[in-house]
Amino acid sequence: MRGEYKVHGGKLVAAEVEVTDGSISSASVQGDFFLEPDEALEEINAALVGLHDSANAAEIARAIEDALPPGTHMVGFTPTAVGIAVRRALGRATGWADHTFDLIPPMVLDPTMHMALDEVLTREVAEGTRGPTLRFWDWDSSLVVIGSFQSYLNEIDHEGAERHGIRVARRISGGGAMFMEPGNSITYSLHVPTSLVEGLSFEQSYAFLDDWVMDALAELGIRARYVPLNDIASDAGKIAGAAQKRFAAGAVLHHVTMAYDIDADLMLQVLRIGREKMSDKGTKSANKRVDPLRSQTGLPRNEIIRRLMASFAGSHHVREGSYTEGELAAARELMQTKFLSPEWTHRVP
Repeated sequence: MRGEYKVHGGKLVAAEVEVTDGSISSASVQGDFFLEPDEALEEINAALVGLHDSANAAEIARAIEDALPPGTHMVGFTPTAVGIAVRRALGRATGWADHTFDLIPPMVLDPTMHMALDEVLTREVAEGTRGPTLRFWDWDSSLVVIGSFQSYLNEIDHEGAERHGIRVARRISGGGAMFMEPGNSITYSLHVPTSLVEGLSFEQSYAFLDDWVMDALAELGIRARYVPLNDIASDAGKIAGAAQKRFAAGAVLHHVTMAYDIDADLMLQVLRIGREKMSDKGTKSANKRVDPLRSQTGLPRNEIIRRLMASFAGSHHVREGSYTEGELAAARELMQTKFLSPEWTHRVP
């Protein structure tokens, strides 16, 4: 059995293993990485033999670390990378190529309905009743979306929001506030099984799940890079912010909002942008923190979305997707009982 893992910003690691009576009986690690001394590869292979086929990536990495001689240099890969490759070989972890994604184009809905769909669809992926899904949002009203753990009072200028008729809602993932107006941003959600990020830390999984959009932005002429923990930026400024929620049942929600056009003056009347956060980003003005896709590409928003979808479809197995009536009904109920409720919105005062 063979498994492969491409290290983000590093090299390809492949593992070929055989299993006998529930344990690895032979192993061969290979790839375009660098390793010194040469003999260390034999130690890595030997460390894998005898491990139970249910060992997770962290346990495999520890076995390798314990076996490596002092002074070993692993360049372009890590013991954890080997662990992920082994897990994929054993069928315990998966890669992009192991899945066919439902690709759902934008549908105009209340933005809180999309927030409810985030939860409904991710739970279905965990239950195995829906396959991995990439979907794009579209919405019919303005909304400020705050992170699951943010303080409402510290983030929102309530009087400003009331004056401009802008609602506030709380999402299920962490991270910072998003100012969303119809037509002024591009948001997508990835709903994937936990096996796809097997062995990756939260920090690593952010970059891993957005590798595809970096390629898509490059095709649009934008030299984008990931800025840890969860920002996507170019030399011109911040483009997007990502957020993530892992479900214990076995699925991950990863969603990203990219600025297409933005009314920075209005945003500043609704959001309280703290001095500490602004200084952390190396700027004195919140207006200068974001550089929208419109100014960087000159393309209509719908054309950018079309190209993002085409880029994903060109490098992944996809099929045309849609929402079922049951999913929409479940999301409507969740929107009313949770995402529009004061108890949820103000759960962190």
